[in-house]
Amino acid sequence: MITIKEVSSKKDLKTFVKFPFKLYKDSKFWTPPIINQELKTFDKNENPVFKDAEARLFLAYKDNGVVGRVAAIINWLEVKDQDQQKMRFGWFDFIDDLEVSQALFNKVEDIGKAHNLQYTEGPVGFSNLDKVGVMTEGFDSIAPMITWYNHPYYVKHYEAAGYKVEKAYSESKFLFSNVNPETFTKAQALIKRRYQLKALTFTKTEEVMPYTDKMFDLFNKSYASLASFVEITDIQKAYFKEKFISFVNPEYIKFVVDKDDELIGFAIVMPAFARALQKANGKLFPFGFSHILKAKKHSKDVIFYLIGIHPDYQNKGVHAVIFNEYYKTFTEKGIINCFRTPELEDNIAIHQIWKHFNPVVYKRRKTYRKSLV
Repeated sequence: MITIKEVSSKKDLKTFVKFPFKLYKDSKFWTPPIINQELKTFDKNENPVFKDAEARLFLAYKDNGVVGRVAAIINWLEVKDQDQQKMRFGWFDFIDDLEVSQALFNKVEDIGKAHNLQYTEGPVGFSNLDKVGVMTEGFDSIAPMITWYNHPYYVKHYEAAGYKVEKAYSESKFLFSNVNPETFTKAQALIKRRYQLKALTFTKTEEVMPYTDKMFDLFNKSYASLASFVEITDIQKAYFKEKFISFVNPEYIKFVVDKDDELIGFAIVMPAFARALQKANGKLFPFGFSHILKAKKHSKDVIFYLIGIHPDYQNKGVHAVIFNEYYKTFTEKGIINCFRTPELEDNIAIHQIWKHFNPVVYKRRKTYRKSLV
């Protein structure tokens, strides 16, 4: 018999966060989160997303043991401002037992129906800066820090519960040695002259901070046309600034400004932390922090986390200016492998940007949808 229990205490929340450590304890490819950071994600006093969203967390029990979990999420900005009557769900993990996954699906769907929402979609987080999608290919390669990993059997559970594919994402990688600078060096010089643009590079985090609010504003503008986009609010900007920017090597942040010093392009690259996080196994102390710091300084693999161009400058080659700056930085640091985060497969514009680097798709993932009407 399956019992579903709502998380209602700090003990329950820690059980929720730590369940994947049990489920993936034998996996070479799962990347553990930092436990304290995950706890803060669901802390209404820590995460400002709860000013515009709500989440109810559930644990599934069988034979007195935890066998599954799910976060049922409603983003009210999405529902009220965008009229997207969507019930979100994420942090969805379970053993290979259809009764377990179905019981968790049922709980999410019941909440959606109680709020008169029209459909469910997942796995997704609170916003576009959260993890997205269930893996459908690429189970034999390590999961980057900024994505979910899952067992291959997950897909059959979605299908058995009547869910259909909603969005498809791909993750690509390429060797830095594949990059031919001739594809962008001449172009970027011409583009900078034509549009009176300037590239900004940094060596200290405090140099980045004056531009971060403008960066999130530009993020909102450049991603607004994508499916399921939910705008980052002012209070969330401060949260992400503290959570992410101080974590990124300043030399891996590139901005492009116009003649009036207005931001028109940005990109954020992160070192690959997955191996370090596996060694840390969810804890920063006593040794986890040293593993992460070592990866930050010495990793030869990087992940292109975000890249955004102002709508007025899209399709004008501004990305060549950004790539030119990264080429210099990566050459100096001896970077070997470049990875890209999940990108919508129907986002033709973003795929065109990378075509000269001979990228190879190594993972695919999908979100699934079910009508509640």
